[in-house]
Amino acid sequence: MTQMFPGRFAGAVVLVTGGASGIGRATAARAAAEGAAVAVLDRNAEGAAAFVRDLAAQGHRAVAVAADITREDEVAAAVADAVAQLGPVSVLVNNVGGTWTETFEAADPARWRAEIDLNLTGPWLVTRATLPHLLATRGAIVNVATVNALTSIAEPAYSAAKAGLLQLTRQLASEYAPRGIRTNAVVPGSIRTPIWDWRLKQRPDLLDKLSVWYPVGRVGTPEEVAAAILFLASAEAGFINGASLVVDGGLTIGLGRMTRDIIGDDAPSA
Repeated sequence: MTQMFPGRFAGAVVLVTGGASGIGRATAARAAAEGAAVAVLDRNAEGAAAFVRDLAAQGHRAVAVAADITREDEVAAAVADAVAQLGPVSVLVNNVGGTWTETFEAADPARWRAEIDLNLTGPWLVTRATLPHLLATRGAIVNVATVNALTSIAEPAYSAAKAGLLQLTRQLASEYAPRGIRTNAVVPGSIRTPIWDWRLKQRPDLLDKLSVWYPVGRVGTPEEVAAAILFLASAEAGFINGASLVVDGGLTIGLGRMTRDIIGDDAPSA
């Protein structure tokens, strides 16, 4: 369980895309617990509204705004609604992501465009709509990428889009830090979120099998990624800009499983 920091975001307005579930929900819940007013932006209007009711019942200030982030008009309306209810956004978390295409051959043009729109163009649209408020508050942006952006795993459209999101992070960090906005990214490994549900219906033991590739021996939790996101968004990270913080339990540091298979788990020590 990660440590909370009550009051760390007192007076802040935090907008989280995909905030009704998974990493987004954990981030919004923690931001609220640490004093922020939270705007939960999600395509699932009912899910966002139900979550906001839960937050309000706990004494937190929160609003739900519905939008498909690939639609410029919906994004503009949702951001305007959030600002009207809570005030200017000071932290933007571009969390929305998803994939449906596992191989290059399966990626027909329509699916390719849909995944690029959701995972790259969507965050650009939300950032563009939120930027005037972030400039006014001298705020922070945190983009949620994936280890697929760093190495070849699968899901080519999703991976390419998230690699683009890391480059967009660097571009925003370079261009807007002189104007008071820091931009960083988190790069999660396998995290137990609803994005896995359709696979787990077919292979219930999938995440258990994946855990052998992680040096820490397990996949991650949304709360662990949320902790990293809010660290980067906080004043504690005031000198961190343009960084990509890998939150993957050591998955990408090397070929640990291959090494163990070569030398054996019972290899003698020096």
